[in-house]
This record gives sequence, C-alpha cells and structure tokens, in this order.
Amino acid sequence: MEGLILVCAVIVAAAAGVAVTLFIQKKLARSRAKTIIEQAERDGDVLREKKLLEAREEELRIKAEADKQAQQRMQRVQTEEGRIKQRQNQLNQQQSENQKARNENEQTRQQLDALRQQLDVRHAELEKLHHAAQESLEHISGLTADEARERLIESLKDEAKTAAQSYINDIMDDAKMTANKEAKRIVVQSIQRVATETAIENSVTVFHIDSDEIKGRIIGREGRNIRALEAATGIEIIVDDTPEAIVLSGFDPVRREIARLALHQLVADGRIHPARIEEVVNKVRRQIEEEIVETGKRTAIDLGIHGLHPDLIRLVGKMKYRSSYGQNLLQHSRETANLCAIMASELGLNPKKARRAGLLHDIGKVPDEEPELPHALLGMKLAEKYKEKPEICNAIGAHHDEMEQTSLLAPIVQVCDAISGARPGARREIVEAYIKRLNDLEQLALSYPGVLKTYAIQAGRELRVIVGADKIDDVETEKLSAEIAKRIQDEMTYPGQVKITVIRETRSVSFAK
Repeated sequence: MEGLILVCAVIVAAAAGVAVTLFIQKKLARSRAKTIIEQAERDGDVLREKKLLEAREEELRIKAEADKQAQQRMQRVQTEEGRIKQRQNQLNQQQSENQKARNENEQTRQQLDALRQQLDVRHAELEKLHHAAQESLEHISGLTADEARERLIESLKDEAKTAAQSYINDIMDDAKMTANKEAKRIVVQSIQRVATETAIENSVTVFHIDSDEIKGRIIGREGRNIRALEAATGIEIIVDDTPEAIVLSGFDPVRREIARLALHQLVADGRIHPARIEEVVNKVRRQIEEEIVETGKRTAIDLGIHGLHPDLIRLVGKMKYRSSYGQNLLQHSRETANLCAIMASELGLNPKKARRAGLLHDIGKVPDEEPELPHALLGMKLAEKYKEKPEICNAIGAHHDEMEQTSLLAPIVQVCDAISGARPGARREIVEAYIKRLNDLEQLALSYPGVLKTYAIQAGRELRVIVGADKIDDVETEKLSAEIAKRIQDEMTYPGQVKITVIRETRSVSFAK
C-alpha cells in the first residue's frame, strides 16, 4: 500500500514538474514571439523608408529624363521652325524672280509683236516689188515665169546632177574614212594576232604500206580479215591496184582514224586475224576516246576557258576530227575564239565570254546524235542543255542569222566566223563551183550597158569592169560601181567581200612620120 502511495506521489510530482515546465516554456514562447514581432515591425519600418527613398529617387530620375526629352523636342521644333522660315524666304525670293521674269517676257512679247507687224508690212511691200519686177522681166524677155523656170531647170539639170553625184561621192568617201577606220584597225589587228594553221580533211584516208604482200595479209583468207576490220570499224576499206596504198573511205573522220591506227598496229605487230583485229580496234577506240577528251581539256586550258561541262569538252575534242569546207573544225573554232576575244577587248566587252562563245559556235556540227536542225540552232540547244549563259547561247544560235541577235557577242562571233572562213587558203571549194562563181560575176557586170570587158581576179575577190569612154562619163562610173556591188551583194553568195573597180580611159594615138 505504501508502495502504491509512493508511486502515486512520484507520478503527481512528475506531473507537477511537467506542468511547471510547460508553463515556463509557454511564458518563454510568448516573450520570444513578442520580441520577434517587435523586430519585424522595426525591420518593416526600415524597409518602408528604404522603398520610399528609392521611389523618390526614381521619380526624380524620370522627371529629369522627361525634362531632357522635352528640351530636345523643343530644340528640334525650333530647328524645324528655322528651316521653314528659311524655305519661306527662298520661296518668296523665287516668286519675286518669277514675277520679274514674267514681266520681262511680257515686254519681249510686246516687242516681238511690234517687229512682226513691221515684218508683215515689209513683206507686203516686197510682194508688190516682186510682182512688179516679174511683170517687167516677162515684158522684156517675152516669156512667162513658168516658161522661164522650165528653161532654167533644163539648163541646170545636168549641172545639178553632176554636183549631186560628186557631193554623194565625197560624203561616202568621208564616211568610209571616218566610220570604217577603227573597224578596219580592229579587224586587221585581230587577224594578225591569230596564228593560222591549215589542216585539210576529206572523206578518205590513204594508208601507206611497204609492199603489196601486206595487202594479201590484210585481206586474209577468203576476205575474212578485211570483213572483220570493216565490221569492227564501220569504215569501207578499198584495196585496189594502187601501189603501196590502201584507201579507207567513210564520212566519219573518227572512225577513219580508228581504222588507220588499228591497221598500223596490226601491220606493225604482224598478227592479223579476226580475233586480233577486234581486240586492237577496241583498244584503239578507247585510246581515241581518251585522246578526244584530252584534246578538249587541252584546248579549253590553252584558251583560258574554265567550267565547261564534260560533255562539251568531249564535243570540243571531236572537232579535231571534223572539217568544214576543207578547214579543220577545231582550228577554225580556235581562230574564231581568239578573234572574238581580241575584238571584245577592243570594244570594251568581256573577252572571256567572247572567247567561250567563239569556241562553241560550231559545236552543233559534232554531236553524237544529229537531229534535223541547222548546226547553229543545235549548238544553241546543246549550250542551253549544259547551262551556258544566255548571251553565249544567243551568239551560237544567231551566228548564221537563223534567229534574232539579242546580245553584243552575237555580231562579234558572226564576223569572226566569217573572217576565219574567208582567209585565203583556209577553205577549199569544188573547182566547178569556183569557175561558175567567177563566170557569174563577169556575166553580171556585162549585163550593164556601156560595159566592154570584165575580169574576175584575186580568186573572185575583185572584179574589174572596163567601160567605153564614149558611152559612160566619169560621174556615171561611180554610180555603175555602186549598182554592181549592190546587185552582187543581193544575188550572189561569196566568201569575204568583192571589190568592184570600174575603169574608163580615153587614148589618143598619133604617129609622127
């Protein structure tokens, strides 16, 4: 029982201690909370004062900025007012000057009206005097004014015609000397600066051999070798009685070159049979194709042309094996390119574009596929296909007047193409056509009255016309020369230009005995 009381006393004491402890902690908490609240109130006052100060400073800054902007606006307004006043003064001054000018114009107009009235009076007086003088002359001469006028016209008609023709000749000579001087200089300089090489190509290639024994080996047993060679190359091989020669016939110069090189290798090797022929022909064909590409690249590098499409480079290389009127196409294109570059430089144009257009102007003659188009238009389509510039494409397509020329490069390419082709010795023509052209020239000049003899000289580039001295005078010779030149230009086709010289002379022969 005592133990239970003791336990209860301990519990009560503990509870009392806990209660006292809780009371003390509660008092301390209230004191701490009060302290915290007082500290927070003090901090709040300080922060509020700080914010107020910042707000006042911001207000002052904004006010200062606003004053500054207002001052700047005021300055701008004052500046604009000054400009407006200055402009107004200028306008007032201009109005004064305009008013002064109007006054002066009015005075001038009045003076002109007065002069016009005086002139009208003078004109009326002159009309009277003119009529009086005319009546007096008609009375003295016994002719009316119309009759006298007709007689005067008839008497002066020949003199006026001669004077007019002489005047026209002087004008033409002066125009030729002044207008063509620079053009002639450029053309001559361009021609002189281009190296000329002539390469003659035709439809046959002659393959020389050492002896007729090799002919039999090339033909083979029952003609097997020659048939295999023709089938592999596509070239007709003519073996006839011509000593130490075999003729390779075909229109494709590349195939003829392949056949020639293949024959050369077969003859040098000595092994000639169908299998060997096919092997050698394929090898030579690959070599020729590589040589074509290399020739195109080397040509482009020599001319300083960059960025050509590989297919265009190949077509340029193929030009080496093509000819036009006996003139090697690659050499012709190189000449044209150099001439174009020189002329473009002299005229202030881009020489690189001109050289590029000159090189590619005949590219339509060597495509692998040949559609039914003129070579100029086909070349233009190829250039467009391979992304060449529009002015270059136009120069290619228009160099034979088959389309409108839209760039300055087109007439340059056209002229340079004609210069390269018209060079004596550059091209060959059939003898019959050559003789016919000369006869046509002479007969054309003989068709004019007063012409006695005609001579076509300088390979048809000059025509000399001899006229009768009693039938045509010196003035009419000039007219005859111009008429013949115009008719030749309109009716005939010829390379370069034709010079017409009309000769009239009078010979007096006497004998002393």
